[in-house]
Amino acid sequence: MSSHDHTPDVPETASNAVSKAEGAPQQQSGYRYYVLGILMFVFGVNVLDRQILAILMEPVRQDLGLTDTHLGFLSGIAFAIFYATLGIPIARIADRTSRKAVVSISLAAWSVMTALCGLAQNFWHLLLARIGVAVGEAGGTPPSHSLLADYFSENQRATALGIFSLGGPLGMMVGLFVAGLFNDAYGWRATFMLLGLPGVVLAIIIWLTIREPRREKPKTKAADPPVKDVFKMLWAQRSFRFMALATAIQMFVGYGLVQWYPAFFMRCHGLTTTQVGSYLALMAGISGGLGTLLGGYAADKFAARDKRWLLWLPMWATFLATPFYIGVFLVPNPIVAVCFMVLPTFLMNSFLGPIFSTTQGLVPSYMRATAAAVLLFVTNIIGLGLGPQAVGILSDLLRPTYGENSLRYALLAVAMLTVAGAYFFWTAARTLREDLERAKSMDN
Repeated sequence: MSSHDHTPDVPETASNAVSKAEGAPQQQSGYRYYVLGILMFVFGVNVLDRQILAILMEPVRQDLGLTDTHLGFLSGIAFAIFYATLGIPIARIADRTSRKAVVSISLAAWSVMTALCGLAQNFWHLLLARIGVAVGEAGGTPPSHSLLADYFSENQRATALGIFSLGGPLGMMVGLFVAGLFNDAYGWRATFMLLGLPGVVLAIIIWLTIREPRREKPKTKAADPPVKDVFKMLWAQRSFRFMALATAIQMFVGYGLVQWYPAFFMRCHGLTTTQVGSYLALMAGISGGLGTLLGGYAADKFAARDKRWLLWLPMWATFLATPFYIGVFLVPNPIVAVCFMVLPTFLMNSFLGPIFSTTQGLVPSYMRATAAAVLLFVTNIIGLGLGPQAVGILSDLLRPTYGENSLRYALLAVAMLTVAGAYFFWTAARTLREDLERAKSMDN
Protein backbone atom coordinates (compact mmCIF):
# COMPACT_ATOMS: atom_id res chain seq x y z
CA MET A 1 0.00 0.00 0.00
CA SER A 2 1.34 3.41 -0.87
CA SER A 3 2.38 5.82 1.84
CA HIS A 4 -0.31 8.19 0.59
CA ASP A 5 -3.17 5.70 0.85
CA HIS A 6 -6.08 6.68 3.05
CA THR A 7 -7.00 5.34 6.46
CA PRO A 8 -10.03 6.42 8.47
CA ASP A 9 -8.15 6.29 11.75
CA VAL A 10 -5.70 9.13 11.84
CA PRO A 11 -5.42 11.78 14.52
CA GLU A 12 -6.34 15.40 14.19
CA THR A 13 -3.44 16.65 12.07
CA ALA A 14 -3.12 18.62 8.87
CA SER A 15 -3.11 15.41 6.85
CA ASN A 16 -6.22 14.22 8.64
CA ALA A 17 -8.00 17.43 7.75
CA VAL A 18 -7.27 16.73 4.11
CA SER A 19 -8.62 13.21 4.47
CA LYS A 20 -11.84 14.46 6.04
CA ALA A 21 -12.24 17.02 3.28
CA GLU A 22 -12.20 14.12 0.82
CA GLY A 23 -15.11 12.44 2.62
CA ALA A 24 -13.27 10.21 5.07
CA PRO A 25 -15.30 8.78 7.96
CA GLN A 26 -14.60 9.90 11.51
CA GLN A 27 -11.58 8.58 13.36
CA GLN A 28 -12.03 5.01 14.66
CA SER A 29 -10.27 5.03 18.01
CA GLY A 30 -10.43 1.24 18.33
CA TYR A 31 -8.30 0.73 15.25
CA ARG A 32 -5.55 3.10 16.32
CA TYR A 33 -5.25 1.15 19.58
CA TYR A 34 -5.00 -2.03 17.54
CA VAL A 35 -2.10 -0.42 15.64
CA LEU A 36 -0.53 0.62 18.94
CA GLY A 37 -0.91 -2.91 20.32
CA ILE A 38 0.55 -4.65 17.29
CA LEU A 39 3.51 -2.25 17.12
CA MET A 40 4.07 -2.78 20.85
CA PHE A 41 4.40 -6.50 20.12
CA VAL A 42 6.85 -5.72 17.30
CA PHE A 43 9.00 -3.76 19.73
CA GLY A 44 8.75 -6.66 22.17
CA VAL A 45 10.05 -9.08 19.53
CA ASN A 46 12.75 -6.51 18.70
CA VAL A 47 14.01 -6.44 22.30
CA LEU A 48 13.57 -10.19 22.76
CA ASP A 49 15.67 -11.06 19.72
CA ARG A 50 18.26 -8.39 20.53
CA GLN A 51 18.67 -9.38 24.19
CA ILE A 52 18.28 -13.16 23.94
CA LEU A 53 22.06 -13.44 23.95
CA ALA A 54 22.07 -12.06 27.52
CA ILE A 55 20.48 -15.14 29.07
CA LEU A 56 22.55 -17.43 26.82
CA MET A 57 25.94 -15.78 27.44
CA GLU A 58 27.28 -18.40 29.83
CA PRO A 59 26.42 -21.51 27.75
CA VAL A 60 27.59 -19.76 24.56
CA ARG A 61 30.84 -18.70 26.26
CA GLN A 62 31.53 -22.21 27.49
CA ASP A 63 30.55 -23.95 24.24
CA LEU A 64 32.43 -21.64 21.86
CA GLY A 65 35.32 -20.78 24.22
CA LEU A 66 34.72 -17.01 24.27
CA THR A 67 35.95 -14.29 26.66
CA ASP A 68 33.87 -11.52 28.25
CA THR A 69 35.39 -9.11 25.75
CA HIS A 70 34.11 -11.31 22.90
CA LEU A 71 30.63 -11.42 24.43
CA GLY A 72 30.63 -7.67 25.01
CA PHE A 73 31.55 -7.13 21.37
CA LEU A 74 28.77 -9.44 20.11
CA SER A 75 26.11 -7.76 22.24
CA GLY A 76 27.49 -4.23 21.97
CA ILE A 77 29.62 -2.67 19.25
CA ALA A 78 29.08 -5.31 16.56
CA PHE A 79 25.32 -4.95 16.95
CA ALA A 80 25.10 -1.20 17.57
CA ILE A 81 27.18 -0.01 14.61
CA PHE A 82 24.83 -1.60 12.08
CA TYR A 83 21.65 -1.05 14.10
CA ALA A 84 22.25 2.64 14.68
CA THR A 85 23.87 3.55 11.34
CA LEU A 86 21.42 1.79 9.04
CA GLY A 87 18.47 3.09 11.04
CA ILE A 88 18.87 6.51 9.42
CA PRO A 89 18.73 5.55 5.71
CA ILE A 90 15.94 3.05 6.45
CA ALA A 91 14.02 5.77 8.29
CA ARG A 92 14.41 8.05 5.25
CA ILE A 93 12.85 5.31 3.12
CA ALA A 94 10.03 5.05 5.66
CA ASP A 95 9.45 8.82 5.63
CA ARG A 96 9.06 8.72 1.84
CA THR A 97 7.27 5.39 1.30
CA SER A 98 5.17 2.92 3.34
CA ARG A 99 6.21 2.75 6.97
CA LYS A 100 4.16 -0.40 7.62
CA ALA A 101 5.97 -2.15 4.76
CA VAL A 102 9.36 -1.18 6.18
CA VAL A 103 8.40 -2.50 9.63
CA SER A 104 7.02 -5.77 8.20
CA ILE A 105 10.03 -6.56 6.00
CA SER A 106 12.50 -5.60 8.73
CA LEU A 107 10.75 -7.81 11.29
CA ALA A 108 10.84 -10.84 9.00
CA ALA A 109 14.55 -10.27 8.28
CA TRP A 110 15.74 -9.96 11.88
CA SER A 111 13.60 -12.92 12.99
CA VAL A 112 15.25 -15.21 10.44
CA MET A 113 18.71 -13.97 11.43
CA THR A 114 17.95 -14.63 15.11
CA ALA A 115 17.15 -18.23 14.25
CA LEU A 116 20.42 -18.50 12.30
CA CYS A 117 22.38 -17.57 15.45
CA GLY A 118 21.62 -21.11 16.62
CA LEU A 119 23.70 -22.56 13.76
CA ALA A 120 26.90 -20.69 14.72
CA GLN A 121 29.97 -22.90 15.11
CA ASN A 122 32.41 -20.21 16.23
CA PHE A 123 32.74 -16.52 17.12
CA TRP A 124 32.73 -15.37 13.49
CA HIS A 125 29.58 -17.27 12.56
CA LEU A 126 27.76 -15.78 15.55
CA LEU A 127 29.12 -12.33 14.73
CA LEU A 128 27.69 -12.45 11.18
CA ALA A 129 24.30 -13.64 12.42
CA ARG A 130 24.18 -10.88 15.07
CA ILE A 131 25.02 -8.29 12.43
CA GLY A 132 22.09 -9.64 10.40
CA VAL A 133 19.79 -9.19 13.40
CA ALA A 134 21.04 -5.61 13.79
CA VAL A 135 20.45 -4.77 10.12
CA GLY A 136 16.87 -6.02 10.34
CA GLU A 137 16.08 -4.32 13.64
CA ALA A 138 17.31 -1.00 12.27
CA GLY A 139 14.02 -0.75 10.38
CA GLY A 140 11.72 -1.43 13.33
CA THR A 141 11.52 1.44 15.79
CA PRO A 142 11.81 4.73 13.81
CA PRO A 143 8.94 3.93 11.37
CA SER A 144 6.85 2.71 14.32
CA HIS A 145 7.38 5.99 16.17
CA SER A 146 6.40 7.92 13.06
CA LEU A 147 3.22 5.87 12.56
CA LEU A 148 2.13 6.38 16.17
CA ALA A 149 2.85 10.11 15.98
CA ASP A 150 0.29 10.24 13.15
CA TYR A 151 -2.27 8.08 14.92
CA PHE A 152 -2.12 9.97 18.26
CA SER A 153 -2.33 13.71 18.89
CA GLU A 154 0.39 15.67 20.67
CA ASN A 155 -1.23 15.55 24.11
CA GLN A 156 -1.56 11.74 23.91
CA ARG A 157 1.78 10.98 22.32
CA ALA A 158 3.94 10.31 25.39
CA THR A 159 1.31 7.91 26.71
CA ALA A 160 1.07 6.13 23.34
CA LEU A 161 4.85 5.87 23.00
CA GLY A 162 5.07 4.74 26.61
CA ILE A 163 2.62 1.92 25.83
CA PHE A 164 4.65 1.14 22.69
CA SER A 165 7.82 1.04 24.80
CA LEU A 166 6.07 -1.38 27.16
CA GLY A 167 6.90 -3.98 24.51
CA GLY A 168 10.52 -3.71 25.68
CA PRO A 169 10.07 -5.05 29.22
CA LEU A 170 7.40 -7.50 28.03
CA GLY A 171 9.74 -8.83 25.35
CA MET A 172 12.52 -8.98 27.91
CA MET A 173 10.24 -10.86 30.33
CA VAL A 174 9.18 -13.46 27.79
CA GLY A 175 12.69 -13.79 26.39
CA LEU A 176 14.39 -14.26 29.75
CA PHE A 177 11.82 -16.70 31.09
CA VAL A 178 11.33 -18.81 27.97
CA ALA A 179 15.00 -18.73 26.92
CA GLY A 180 16.05 -19.83 30.41
CA LEU A 181 13.67 -22.80 30.26
CA PHE A 182 14.49 -23.69 26.66
CA ASN A 183 18.23 -23.52 27.27
CA ASP A 184 18.08 -25.96 30.19
CA ALA A 185 15.74 -28.24 28.22
CA TYR A 186 17.05 -28.06 24.64
CA GLY A 187 20.31 -26.08 24.63
CA TRP A 188 21.20 -22.61 23.41
CA ARG A 189 21.14 -23.43 19.70
CA ALA A 190 17.53 -24.64 19.69
CA THR A 191 16.58 -21.67 21.87
CA PHE A 192 17.71 -19.17 19.22
CA MET A 193 15.72 -21.01 16.56
CA LEU A 194 12.53 -21.46 18.59
CA LEU A 195 12.41 -17.80 19.64
CA GLY A 196 13.45 -16.35 16.29
CA LEU A 197 11.02 -17.77 13.75
CA PRO A 198 7.63 -16.69 15.27
CA GLY A 199 8.46 -13.09 14.29
CA VAL A 200 7.91 -14.02 10.64
CA VAL A 201 4.22 -14.71 11.39
CA LEU A 202 3.86 -11.32 13.07
CA ALA A 203 5.46 -9.65 10.03
CA ILE A 204 2.76 -11.15 7.79
CA ILE A 205 0.01 -9.90 10.14
CA ILE A 206 1.42 -6.36 9.98
CA TRP A 207 1.60 -6.44 6.19
CA LEU A 208 -2.03 -7.54 5.91
CA THR A 209 -3.73 -5.51 8.66
CA ILE A 210 -1.96 -2.17 9.30
CA ARG A 211 -3.10 0.81 7.26
CA GLU A 212 -0.70 3.62 6.37
CA PRO A 213 -1.98 7.04 7.52
CA ARG A 214 -2.15 9.60 4.74
CA ARG A 215 0.62 12.19 4.89
CA GLU A 216 0.97 15.52 3.16
CA LYS A 217 3.49 15.49 0.33
CA PRO A 218 6.21 18.09 0.91
CA LYS A 219 5.29 21.17 -1.10
CA THR A 220 8.84 22.46 -1.37
CA LYS A 221 12.32 21.04 -1.51
CA ALA A 222 12.96 22.55 1.93
CA ALA A 223 10.16 20.36 3.33
CA ASP A 224 12.00 17.20 2.27
CA PRO A 225 15.50 17.90 3.62
CA PRO A 226 18.50 15.58 3.38
CA VAL A 227 19.64 13.73 6.49
CA LYS A 228 22.43 16.19 7.20
CA ASP A 229 19.86 18.98 7.47
CA VAL A 230 17.81 16.98 9.96
CA PHE A 231 21.00 16.46 11.97
CA LYS A 232 21.76 20.17 11.84
CA MET A 233 18.27 21.17 12.90
CA LEU A 234 18.23 18.79 15.85
CA TRP A 235 21.75 19.55 16.95
CA ALA A 236 21.09 23.30 16.81
CA GLN A 237 18.51 22.83 19.56
CA ARG A 238 20.14 22.83 22.96
CA SER A 239 17.39 20.68 24.47
CA PHE A 240 17.91 17.87 21.94
CA ARG A 241 21.70 17.99 22.28
CA PHE A 242 21.69 17.48 26.02
CA MET A 243 18.70 15.13 25.97
CA ALA A 244 20.52 12.89 23.50
CA LEU A 245 23.66 12.95 25.65
CA ALA A 246 21.67 12.14 28.80
CA THR A 247 19.80 9.33 27.05
CA ALA A 248 23.07 7.93 25.67
CA ILE A 249 24.54 7.77 29.18
CA GLN A 250 21.45 6.07 30.57
CA MET A 251 21.44 3.61 27.65
CA PHE A 252 25.13 2.96 28.32
CA VAL A 253 24.23 2.02 31.88
CA GLY A 254 20.99 0.24 30.98
CA TYR A 255 22.34 -1.97 28.19
CA GLY A 256 25.54 -2.60 30.09
CA LEU A 257 23.64 -3.89 33.11
CA VAL A 258 20.81 -5.74 31.37
CA GLN A 259 23.13 -7.61 29.04
CA TRP A 260 25.27 -8.85 31.93
CA TYR A 261 22.70 -9.39 34.70
CA PRO A 262 22.20 -13.10 33.86
CA ALA A 263 25.95 -13.81 33.76
CA PHE A 264 26.35 -11.92 37.06
CA PHE A 265 23.75 -14.03 38.87
CA MET A 266 25.13 -17.26 37.41
CA ARG A 267 28.77 -16.54 38.24
CA CYS A 268 28.46 -14.64 41.52
CA HIS A 269 25.39 -16.37 42.99
CA GLY A 270 25.48 -19.80 41.31
CA LEU A 271 21.98 -19.67 39.79
CA THR A 272 20.87 -21.73 36.77
CA THR A 273 19.56 -20.20 33.55
CA THR A 274 16.00 -21.22 34.50
CA GLN A 275 16.30 -19.52 37.90
CA VAL A 276 17.87 -16.39 36.47
CA GLY A 277 15.36 -16.27 33.63
CA SER A 278 12.43 -16.55 36.04
CA TYR A 279 13.66 -13.86 38.47
CA LEU A 280 14.70 -11.38 35.81
CA ALA A 281 11.59 -12.03 33.70
CA LEU A 282 9.35 -11.03 36.60
CA MET A 283 11.53 -8.00 37.24
CA ALA A 284 11.50 -6.85 33.61
CA GLY A 285 7.83 -7.57 33.04
CA ILE A 286 6.32 -6.17 36.21
CA SER A 287 8.67 -3.46 37.48
CA GLY A 288 10.05 -2.48 34.06
CA GLY A 289 6.62 -2.66 32.45
CA LEU A 290 4.96 -0.46 35.06
CA GLY A 291 7.80 2.06 34.84
CA THR A 292 7.51 2.27 31.06
CA LEU A 293 3.72 2.61 31.12
CA LEU A 294 3.44 5.07 34.01
CA GLY A 295 6.39 7.14 32.84
CA GLY A 296 4.64 8.07 29.59
CA TYR A 297 1.29 8.67 31.30
CA ALA A 298 2.83 10.86 34.03
CA ALA A 299 4.81 12.84 31.45
CA ASP A 300 1.65 13.70 29.48
CA LYS A 301 -0.16 14.77 32.67
CA PHE A 302 2.64 16.94 34.05
CA ALA A 303 3.64 18.32 30.64
CA ALA A 304 0.13 19.69 30.18
CA ARG A 305 1.15 22.28 32.79
CA ASP A 306 4.82 22.66 31.86
CA LYS A 307 6.52 20.97 28.91
CA ARG A 308 9.78 20.77 30.86
CA TRP A 309 8.33 17.86 32.84
CA LEU A 310 9.01 15.74 29.76
CA LEU A 311 12.67 15.92 30.81
CA TRP A 312 12.35 16.63 34.53
CA LEU A 313 10.73 13.24 35.09
CA PRO A 314 13.63 11.33 33.45
CA MET A 315 16.04 13.48 35.47
CA TRP A 316 14.53 12.52 38.82
CA ALA A 317 13.95 8.91 37.81
CA THR A 318 17.55 8.21 36.84
CA PHE A 319 19.00 10.14 39.79
CA LEU A 320 16.90 8.24 42.35
CA ALA A 321 17.82 4.87 40.81
CA THR A 322 21.54 5.27 41.54
CA PRO A 323 21.88 4.30 45.23
CA PHE A 324 19.88 1.09 44.82
CA TYR A 325 22.47 -0.35 42.43
CA ILE A 326 24.93 -0.53 45.32
CA GLY A 327 22.65 -3.06 46.98
CA VAL A 328 22.09 -5.01 43.77
CA PHE A 329 25.77 -5.74 43.26
CA LEU A 330 27.14 -5.90 46.81
CA VAL A 331 24.62 -7.92 48.89
CA PRO A 332 25.56 -11.60 49.26
CA ASN A 333 22.03 -13.04 48.91
CA PRO A 334 20.63 -13.34 45.34
CA ILE A 335 16.99 -12.87 46.46
CA VAL A 336 17.88 -9.67 48.31
CA ALA A 337 19.84 -8.50 45.25
CA VAL A 338 16.77 -9.07 43.07
CA CYS A 339 14.66 -7.07 45.56
CA PHE A 340 17.11 -4.17 45.30
CA MET A 341 16.52 -4.23 41.52
CA VAL A 342 12.79 -3.42 41.79
CA LEU A 343 12.96 0.37 42.08
CA PRO A 344 15.86 1.10 39.68
CA THR A 345 14.27 -1.18 37.06
CA PHE A 346 11.01 0.76 37.41
CA LEU A 347 12.73 4.15 37.28
CA MET A 348 15.17 3.40 34.45
CA ASN A 349 12.30 2.28 32.21
CA SER A 350 10.11 5.30 32.94
CA PHE A 351 12.02 7.77 30.75
CA LEU A 352 11.44 6.03 27.40
CA GLY A 353 7.97 7.43 26.63
CA PRO A 354 8.88 11.06 27.51
CA ILE A 355 12.12 10.93 25.51
CA PHE A 356 10.53 9.42 22.40
CA SER A 357 7.64 11.89 22.60
CA THR A 358 9.96 14.86 23.02
CA THR A 359 11.95 13.84 19.95
CA GLN A 360 8.78 13.66 17.83
CA GLY A 361 7.77 17.12 19.06
CA LEU A 362 11.13 18.72 18.25
CA VAL A 363 10.72 18.25 14.48
CA PRO A 364 7.98 18.93 11.90
CA SER A 365 5.83 15.94 10.91
CA TYR A 366 7.73 15.10 7.71
CA MET A 367 10.96 14.50 9.67
CA ARG A 368 9.62 12.24 12.40
CA ALA A 369 10.95 8.83 11.40
CA THR A 370 14.34 10.35 10.56
CA ALA A 371 14.43 12.25 13.87
CA ALA A 372 13.73 9.04 15.79
CA ALA A 373 16.55 7.35 13.86
CA VAL A 374 18.94 10.22 14.67
CA LEU A 375 18.17 9.90 18.38
CA LEU A 376 18.63 6.13 18.23
CA PHE A 377 21.86 6.57 16.26
CA VAL A 378 23.40 8.88 18.87
CA THR A 379 22.18 6.95 21.90
CA ASN A 380 22.77 3.44 20.58
CA ILE A 381 26.30 4.03 19.33
CA ILE A 382 27.22 5.14 22.86
CA GLY A 383 24.75 3.10 24.90
CA LEU A 384 24.15 -0.18 23.11
CA GLY A 385 27.54 -0.13 21.39
CA LEU A 386 29.81 0.74 24.28
CA GLY A 387 27.85 -0.24 27.41
CA PRO A 388 28.08 -4.08 27.19
CA GLN A 389 31.57 -3.82 25.69
CA ALA A 390 32.81 -1.59 28.54
CA VAL A 391 31.50 -4.01 31.15
CA GLY A 392 33.14 -6.95 29.37
CA ILE A 393 36.53 -5.24 29.06
CA LEU A 394 36.46 -3.95 32.63
CA SER A 395 35.50 -7.42 33.90
CA ASP A 396 38.43 -9.03 32.05
CA LEU A 397 40.80 -6.35 33.42
CA LEU A 398 39.61 -6.95 37.00
CA ARG A 399 39.60 -10.76 36.73
CA PRO A 400 43.26 -11.27 37.86
CA THR A 401 42.42 -9.47 41.12
CA TYR A 402 38.81 -10.43 41.81
CA GLY A 403 38.28 -13.68 39.88
CA GLU A 404 34.60 -14.42 39.13
CA ASN A 405 33.64 -11.34 41.19
CA SER A 406 35.29 -9.09 38.59
CA LEU A 407 31.94 -8.82 36.82
CA ARG A 408 30.30 -7.63 40.05
CA TYR A 409 32.61 -4.61 40.37
CA ALA A 410 32.56 -3.81 36.65
CA LEU A 411 28.77 -3.57 36.76
CA LEU A 412 28.81 -1.43 39.91
CA ALA A 413 31.24 1.05 38.36
CA VAL A 414 29.11 1.46 35.23
CA ALA A 415 25.89 1.85 37.25
CA MET A 416 27.20 4.95 39.04
CA LEU A 417 27.18 6.92 35.76
CA THR A 418 23.42 7.52 36.08
CA VAL A 419 24.14 10.67 38.10
CA ALA A 420 25.78 12.26 35.03
CA GLY A 421 22.75 11.35 32.91
CA ALA A 422 20.40 13.03 35.39
CA TYR A 423 22.44 16.23 35.23
CA PHE A 424 22.21 16.41 31.43
CA PHE A 425 18.43 15.82 31.50
CA TRP A 426 18.16 18.85 33.80
CA THR A 427 20.32 20.92 31.42
CA ALA A 428 18.21 19.88 28.42
CA ALA A 429 14.94 20.89 30.11
CA ARG A 430 16.05 24.52 30.40
CA THR A 431 15.39 25.33 26.73
CA LEU A 432 12.80 22.67 25.90
CA ARG A 433 9.75 24.93 25.66
CA GLU A 434 11.36 27.29 23.18
CA ASP A 435 12.63 24.44 20.98
CA LEU A 436 9.21 22.74 20.89
CA GLU A 437 7.56 25.97 19.78
CA ARG A 438 10.14 26.44 17.03
CA ALA A 439 9.46 22.98 15.61
CA LYS A 440 5.68 23.45 15.79
CA SER A 441 5.91 26.70 13.81
CA MET A 442 7.56 24.80 10.92
CA ASP A 443 4.43 22.64 10.49
CA ASN A 444 2.16 25.68 10.12
